[in-house]
Amino acid sequence: MEKHELTGEDLKVDLANLYREDTFTDLKTGTIRRLTPVQADGNADPSRKMMFVGQTQVMTRAGPLPLDFELEGQTLEEAAKNFPAAVQRAVEAMVAQAREMQREQASSLILPGQGPGKIQFP
Repeated sequence: MEKHELTGEDLKVDLANLYREDTFTDLKTGTIRRLTPVQADGNADPSRKMMFVGQTQVMTRAGPLPLDFELEGQTLEEAAKNFPAAVQRAVEAMVAQAREMQREQASSLILPGQGPGKIQFP
């Protein structure tokens, strides 16, 4: 296993990609984070687009699972209206990814008599 040491360059903050984060919650369904682009001096950067990120939890047999997902919208109100559909898409993507992982694991199983070392006689 190769070790990687962190250098000062690895930890350098990208001053051209800074955002101010505001958090909004209804204390029951989830959280919306508004990411406002800012310049290195902290003033708003109107040349870049504001972003919204939703966060919630879904209950699974294994317990609560956190979900983070992008929200479409130009305003907080638009992002909030798009929250339910975005949760649905995130859950569907999570289920599809879990099914794909199950398929990959199932295909990697070697059953008795099917391995590469099987000897066949004429």
